[in-house]
Amino acid sequence: MICAISGEVPDEPVVSKKSGLLFERRLIERYIEDHGKCPVTKEELTMDDIVPVKTNKVVKPRTLQAASIPGLLGMFQNEWDALMLSSFALEQQLHTARQELSHALYQHDAACRVIARLKKERDEARALLSQAERQIPASMAGAAPTAVVSNGKRAIEDEIGPDGKKIRPGINPVMIEELTECNTMLSAQRKKRQVPPTLASIDAIERYTQISSHPLHKTNKPGILSMDIHPSKDIIATGGIDTNAVLFDRPSGQILCTLTGHSKKITSLKFVPRDELFVTGSADKTVRIWQGSEEGNYNCIHTLKDHTAEVEAVTVHATQKYFVTASKDNTWCFYDISTGSCLTQVGEASGQEGYTSASFHPDGLILGTGTTEAVVKIWDVKTQSNVAKFEGHVGPVTAMSFSENGYFLATAALDGVKLWDLRKLRNFRTISPYDPDTPTNSLEFDFSGSYLAVAGSDTRVYQVANVKLEWNLVKTLPDLSGTGKVTNVKFGADAKYIAVGSMDRNLRIFGLPGDDQMDDAEPSAE
Repeated sequence: MICAISGEVPDEPVVSKKSGLLFERRLIERYIEDHGKCPVTKEELTMDDIVPVKTNKVVKPRTLQAASIPGLLGMFQNEWDALMLSSFALEQQLHTARQELSHALYQHDAACRVIARLKKERDEARALLSQAERQIPASMAGAAPTAVVSNGKRAIEDEIGPDGKKIRPGINPVMIEELTECNTMLSAQRKKRQVPPTLASIDAIERYTQISSHPLHKTNKPGILSMDIHPSKDIIATGGIDTNAVLFDRPSGQILCTLTGHSKKITSLKFVPRDELFVTGSADKTVRIWQGSEEGNYNCIHTLKDHTAEVEAVTVHATQKYFVTASKDNTWCFYDISTGSCLTQVGEASGQEGYTSASFHPDGLILGTGTTEAVVKIWDVKTQSNVAKFEGHVGPVTAMSFSENGYFLATAALDGVKLWDLRKLRNFRTISPYDPDTPTNSLEFDFSGSYLAVAGSDTRVYQVANVKLEWNLVKTLPDLSGTGKVTNVKFGADAKYIAVGSMDRNLRIFGLPGDDQMDDAEPSAE
């Protein structure tokens, strides 16, 4: 009697009523529990279909080698030889480890010497700079400056009004007309737009699994807090706790460049494809605008310091000429992206309430903001007036996303996801994917408006329906970082892949197995 699974004589044989096959009891029980079918015939099988076979207990005979003294001596000799080989391998590993440790200590000593030399040169440069500043003629110091230089580019100083606040130029009628024309054009295009035939199907998304993982950020300060994808170049940008923004080319699997300059974590970032610009917002209260070059590098051309608290969100207008930043100082700023000038700053600085998220409507005339007080505010961009408030969340509104159809707004907070109908200004559905103590950290509609991705303790993809129908869960992607906190989720072009960031330093790509075009070698952050 041979077990159909292990190929060995079973200790506790059982037989299937349906197939008549013999199995080891513990093996078939585990297989039925996992799969619910016969491992050989693939028929549906339950434990009720299994019948034990009663047999006499037979003592297994000794092997031929253990039945004689020469055989026993041979067995002992083989085990001794194996032990000696294992000991030799361990000695070789120890020798290699000692060599690697010696090399690492040498590199550490060299790095310490370089750091000491750089510190000495820095101190000398500071002393020369201080000496040069003291030698500037007093007449130059007395002149009234009309402009300041920031990052090699001149910008007019902000004038201070009687109330002590900066005077902003405002959004002029020409800009308002431009925003209105953009809104009209995009609204007309949306009505004609169809779901692209190249969009990933539900069946395909159900088979998504992790196809690559890339350590982009520093190991001593792990955590990806923000993410964006270039719409035409398939470049993924990530912002981390390590104060760096990393631009990663997904097709080649290589890091293009690492942007440094912020002094605290990067909370939000966005591509501006029209002029190859890139915008980052940070907890250091600043916003930086970066200009791309033909070589693929980005240089900081503006550093904006209009906020007095952490910058939590950056969102770019559909014209790609303007962008908005939202901060915990309870204000949002509307910027001209070409000059880096703040055209208007809306709100009053407050110690109790602040903005935690922001997003432009696809047509560009509506701005949504989320607050620390669980309130979603809808603004008219032309008049900068608050036209609607959505209440009902618990905890800060961590993320928001407008659907491409222009009708739905999804917002995330500690209590899950709420879906709002912008036509009737009401909440029509609440999705609670996690337990009450697990916040939803990120969400996004794909460009076609067919899917909604939600990130919390894992990543979940829902099929977008209408107000009346249920939004079905299509796929749950597990958190493979081990941190239990997925912080960002983004759809690739046509939802052919999903980029996920967590509280470790790795960017993870989920898609269909075999679709990954990247090299096997993974880039690593220095």
